[in-house]
Amino acid sequence: MRKSCRQMWLQLCFQDCNCGLEFKTWRMTMLMMIGYAEVVGECGCDCTARIREILENVGLAQEGLPSNVVVTAQVLANVANLLNIRDTEMSSFLVAMGDISLRKTGVEEKRAKVHKESKLLLDYTRKAIARLTYLKRTLAQLEDEVAPCEAQMENWNTNLQVMAAKERQYMQQCANYKAVLNHAGYTPEVSHRVLVEMAEHRKELEKKTKPILDTLRSYQDLPPDKALAALAIEDKKRQYAAAEKYLEDVLQSALANSG
Repeated sequence: MRKSCRQMWLQLCFQDCNCGLEFKTWRMTMLMMIGYAEVVGECGCDCTARIREILENVGLAQEGLPSNVVVTAQVLANVANLLNIRDTEMSSFLVAMGDISLRKTGVEEKRAKVHKESKLLLDYTRKAIARLTYLKRTLAQLEDEVAPCEAQMENWNTNLQVMAAKERQYMQQCANYKAVLNHAGYTPEVSHRVLVEMAEHRKELEKKTKPILDTLRSYQDLPPDKALAALAIEDKKRQYAAAEKYLEDVLQSALANSG
């Protein structure tokens, strides 16, 4: 801990008592300058004036000393105060310089670390600025594309409404077709395979009835004999009725087999 000016004075006054008068005078001058730098804060202006009066009475007034001694004492006093040392011994100065050197090394290490971190932050900042510039450019492009996209969306909305109306129309038509099929007796059991089989039977029946129809048409070329024509017509009607009965039986049989 830093000593007061009174403690420093007493210590320096009793050191090196066997030295010459010049050295003691120089030491007392140093004490005066160091004490003068501290007493103002410790004792106030009255105490400072009292110390000055005492020094003048013993012949150590500042005005009576050589200028180089005064300057040297002032420098040593200021350095001692700045280094926060307890006295003006060389060992104290060396210890203080070593402490300053250690602090300097620590400060340099911290400075290097801060410099590295600042470079890293600068790199991040540059990347962030570049990213921000890219995002601003992208935002400007998107803002330019808003109007065309809105027009396209309006067109899509119109098409969507048309498609919704078509959907309702097709749903209604599908319901109508289902009603027609139900009215016609269509059931889910009548599958596509059954319809194909019935179509094949129909073709076979058409092949069988084709000769009868050809014969019936040939009668149209006969001379107009009403009796013969009536008999022929009755005969063909019976054959046609038999063919229809056969076709109906086949269809009913196919439906029964599919069920």
